[in-house]
Amino acid sequence: MAILADRNTDLIVQGISGREGSFYTRHMIAYGTNIVGGITPGKGGEWVHGKPVFDSVKKAMDATGANASIIFTPAPAASDAIYEAVDAQIALIVSITQGIPIQDMLKIYDYVSHSNSRLVGPNCPGILTPGQANIGIMPGAIARPGNIGLVSRSGTLMYEVIQALSEAGLGQTTCVGIGADPIIGMNFVEILQMFEEDAETEKVVMIGEIGGRGEISAAEYIKSSMTKPVAAFITGKSAPIETRMGHAGAVIEGINDTAAAKIEALLAAGARVADYPAQIPFLLS
Repeated sequence: MAILADRNTDLIVQGISGREGSFYTRHMIAYGTNIVGGITPGKGGEWVHGKPVFDSVKKAMDATGANASIIFTPAPAASDAIYEAVDAQIALIVSITQGIPIQDMLKIYDYVSHSNSRLVGPNCPGILTPGQANIGIMPGAIARPGNIGLVSRSGTLMYEVIQALSEAGLGQTTCVGIGADPIIGMNFVEILQMFEEDAETEKVVMIGEIGGRGEISAAEYIKSSMTKPVAAFITGKSAPIETRMGHAGAVIEGINDTAAAKIEALLAAGARVADYPAQIPFLLS
């Protein structure tokens, strides 16, 4: 099995006619992702990479029966794109867009929480279920099917770990990049719970960083509810206080935001914590 996305996921691309949307649509199609159409207001009736373009999510839903959407629209229009997908009752929404204001995301988070939609992102690399679907910008060639679930705030660190796992002969069920903005949709705990309930996921990898308490909450869930082994890596051990390190949410504002505090919590929860990403396969063997 897989979580969130598989070969039966029918995907539409919001912003399919834009530079990024068009580029990654081609790559997702090449991987085998079942893209059934795209959205670009004012360009309904056109075709991009052999896929029909619609003026709205609702029109695309009515024509294709899509159950997932990926958003590549620029930041000024991304909030409206998410609202439109929620209003169309899209089950899974993945927002790749970077730069959505925090105050906008606070409203979006509340809006999504009162709907039947799930939001992954924003500012994330998406979801990769090896051999089945690549919804986002991940390099699918580095992954291989297997029994390890992976969730990460960082895209590039996740790619490094996926490749290390694959080279060690350890395949993955689903790889989920949740994004590293201060306010995001699905969080560590929600993804960990899905992996815990997934029959084919036998082990889990979690990649975190400084800033926020998402990793602390994850440690609490691992200690209270996880029965499957968890290996983790937390980056930012040498990060100074009150200095943003790369991601918008990667800033230490309190003692629980530090890498040391998160590592301590994960170790206390029974997780195995790597000193560097390439060590993770050895912790799972």
